[in-house]
Amino acid sequence: MKNKLLATLFGAALVLGACGGGDDNASEPKDDAANDNGAATTEVDAEAVVQQSCASCHGGNLEGGAGPALENIGATLSEEEIHDVIVNGKGAMPPGIIQGEEADAVAAWLAEKK
Repeated sequence: MKNKLLATLFGAALVLGACGGGDDNASEPKDDAANDNGAATTEVDAEAVVQQSCASCHGGNLEGGAGPALENIGATLSEEEIHDVIVNGKGAMPPGIIQGEEADAVAAWLAEKK
């Protein structure tokens, strides 16, 4: 009985931890001289955000896993529809995993995947 309870708790913690994780400092602009071409920038690296916040469920190459494949999502959903799913969630995907400028950038980046 204890083993089943421990396995259930461990599994729940693993699933919840994999889909949520956000870096509290992720919204702060990073000073990266190699990428700014001499000018300050606040542009979001959508691919990096996806790898950090989405890959655990959707796969490192967006091939799918616990969540659906996103490798061709732009052929199915518009940028606005993708943004709506990111912000409001859908099915098993919880809302608000990515917010603000990051959500905008990720929606635009995923909309290009056709």
